[in-house]
Amino acid sequence: MHDKQLFTQADISRIIEMAWEDRTPFEAIKTLYGLGEPDVRALMRRELKPSSFRLWRERVSGRKTKHLQLRSPDINRGYCPTQYKR
Repeated sequence: MHDKQLFTQADISRIIEMAWEDRTPFEAIKTLYGLGEPDVRALMRRELKPSSFRLWRERVSGRKTKHLQLRSPDINRGYCPTQYKR
């Protein structure tokens, strides 16, 4: 796993945000930050409160949208068009 010092607090915040997002696959985090799913799990365990980590693990366990290979080919974007209000 990458050393914690390699990531700014903004990077860590963004990784956590991406990990919580339903439609952002772990592969996207790997592409952007070099962290595979086990690394993201370790980061989440380290950075979140234990209860928040348990909620997150329950939420993403078995979720098809978090893994590109399990995802429907109809999903070709990582976020809802209305997610970012401008």
